[in-house]
Amino acid sequence: MDLRLKTEEFNSGTHITISGSKSESNRLLILQQLYSGLQIENLSDSDDTHHLQGALTSDNIVADIGHAGTAMRFLTAFFATQEGVTKILQGSDRMHNRPIEILVNALRDLGASIDYVEKEGYPPLKISGRKLTKEKVSINGNVSSQYISALLLIAPSLEKGLEIELVGKITSVPYINMTLQLLAQLKIEAEFKGQAIKIKPKPTVKKQVIVVESDWSSASYFYSIVALSKIGSSVKLSAYKKDSLQGDSCLSEIYKHFGVATTFEENSILLTKEREHNSAALNQDLKNAPDIAQTIAVTCFGLGVACDLSGLHTLKIKETDRLEALREELAKLGAEISVTNESLHLKTSSKIKENIQIATYNDHRMAMAFAPLALKVPIEILEAEVVTKSYRSFWKDMLCVGIENVTIK
Repeated sequence: MDLRLKTEEFNSGTHITISGSKSESNRLLILQQLYSGLQIENLSDSDDTHHLQGALTSDNIVADIGHAGTAMRFLTAFFATQEGVTKILQGSDRMHNRPIEILVNALRDLGASIDYVEKEGYPPLKISGRKLTKEKVSINGNVSSQYISALLLIAPSLEKGLEIELVGKITSVPYINMTLQLLAQLKIEAEFKGQAIKIKPKPTVKKQVIVVESDWSSASYFYSIVALSKIGSSVKLSAYKKDSLQGDSCLSEIYKHFGVATTFEENSILLTKEREHNSAALNQDLKNAPDIAQTIAVTCFGLGVACDLSGLHTLKIKETDRLEALREELAKLGAEISVTNESLHLKTSSKIKENIQIATYNDHRMAMAFAPLALKVPIEILEAEVVTKSYRSFWKDMLCVGIENVTIK
């Protein structure tokens, strides 16, 4: 499915309800398998979460998790601890080219039995679950935080708990803290000091219900829409809270640069374009929130604002090389842009080319990040159905705010 997008005017005042955070949902689903007393409400409706649920509930020896990187990392650690269970984890071609050796080595150091089915260092994996008795492990701190969270999630189920030494610079700290705060909600004791995290063992937890906050990464596209709209435009999003666990909640501060104010109401946020955007270049270190880099870069381009975004090294190993994908697609629209292995640099621009076909590279965030540009020029999104990976109702919600789409293939 490819879509041609256009709009005459943004439907200001629209109220959109967004499903639960994929990041929180996937962590809680692993914890629910370890602790039967946990109930979850407002789960994410993303493909990633559906893939993870399917793998957890199926008796099939083979689990195919498609493009779901979080599911691959979390399930690798989980099944490594399941005594007597053999599982083969596989996914899409892109997934089989996303490295996982750092996590596998850490789990093997703890005593796990994991074999590479095809290429050394990459999925598919054959995991033979067994009891892990070691209680200390080291892992690089500057890799994907999902590797670290995968270890944290299984840590309290281990007989002696787990001490993790983080080697070198630590990135994506908010996602590590999200995992630790979810553990805290289950009364699991944890300590994060300096380069070490210690998790105490906890065989059981009391019955409780945890309501998942809506996904802040999904909110980013509406921040972009409001930023690209006229002064006075607004949209309300549910269900959000001010004391969020999600690192991407920094959107409320970053988008002040673009004239967007965030008002926290009961269980929702109101986004309002209060003033014209700041014409000065945006300099932002996104090491703690790399998933919103694409949205911010496209917003800057749409407003003719220069930007220098750093802390983006993890984007090289996502669904696609997101830095190169951004460079390629923004250049097609007329942008002057350059990227390094960890940064993006966009110059001020005054014109956007119309009716450009945007390739999505099997990456949901490429499709969603570019959609708001329909407020400026007609634009075509190729393989638009890829959005279901994290946000199944995205195109329906775009229609609600006035961005029209027409199937062209």
